[in-house]
Amino acid sequence: MVRAMTDIDTKIDDTAPKGERIAKALARAGIASRRDVERMIEAGRIKLNGKTLETPATLITSLDGILVDGNPVESAPETKLWRMHKRRGCLTTHKDPEGRPTVFDNLAGHMGRVIAIGRLDMNTEGLLLLTNDGELARWLELPEHGFVRRYKVRAHGYVREAELKKLANGVTIDGINYGEIDAKLDSQNGANAWISIAIKEGKNREVRKVMEHLGLEVNRLLRISYGPFTLGTLQRDAVAGVSRHQLIDVLPGFFEGRKGSVAAPTSKALDKSKWAKAKPKDTKPGDKRRKKSPSDDQRAPREDHKGVTGGTDKRGNDPVRRPARRGIAGGMIGDYKPRKKRNPGNS
Repeated sequence: MVRAMTDIDTKIDDTAPKGERIAKALARAGIASRRDVERMIEAGRIKLNGKTLETPATLITSLDGILVDGNPVESAPETKLWRMHKRRGCLTTHKDPEGRPTVFDNLAGHMGRVIAIGRLDMNTEGLLLLTNDGELARWLELPEHGFVRRYKVRAHGYVREAELKKLANGVTIDGINYGEIDAKLDSQNGANAWISIAIKEGKNREVRKVMEHLGLEVNRLLRISYGPFTLGTLQRDAVAGVSRHQLIDVLPGFFEGRKGSVAAPTSKALDKSKWAKAKPKDTKPGDKRRKKSPSDDQRAPREDHKGVTGGTDKRGNDPVRRPARRGIAGGMIGDYKPRKKRNPGNS
């Protein structure tokens, strides 16, 4: 027998709890990552309507009445990301009880409050990504999204390439499982070696622990890339912003179909068709004024050594090919300035 639907049945959904978990909302507002927000709640640093929160599962429908360390929380700004060249000897933390220097000490004021994507330990240098969006930080950190972190390692000891190849199958150290690791020997100079390492998980001190497991002592560790973002020629302590167009281009999985949040109730649609586009290069400045010489039509195109068909210049020489001055090259975001090759062992 089929029971007829009553008025009570139609109102069940209305009684379900609505809102967004406070940890997620505060992460979107750039306060901290979800995990850090949960730790802040445990430490009693967050209040709602005058009461200290006890659980990150609290649902909220607005940011009104929320205080973090006594300060009200503002709506989330536009998602931004910066590349930073972290120097050795700095901590990736906002506050250090011992007063040691941190990567956040000397950031420009216009950046506002930012958080680090992943962490580099005190003695690790190189590329560190910063963002004002905790959800972006969490998304980039998740192993399931497969963002590769690449390092250059200088280690003391003699490297056995056969052992490096075995790391491709992962390794278990002190009960902790480390996934696939791509490790290659670059050079061995006496008792010091340079090794290229690529990992996808980024567990705590993963590279150092794996090297120690192989009997190697790491004396320099440099991160050169994180997913599509590269260190390039960024100087130590320097910070470079990534444009919004570049960010959306290289991280479409994060931005496309992104849902709204209590911290960002009005999100702009990402309509790439409205973006400014480069003008077609059918004509060059001065073409209308310059008369075409007979040799222009008679000169046959020729194929250069790269297999690209092109013409010659006025003197009959191959045209000079210069790299495009862009922030994205081959899907990587870094610096476009050419740099000379150098031996890592001399640095």
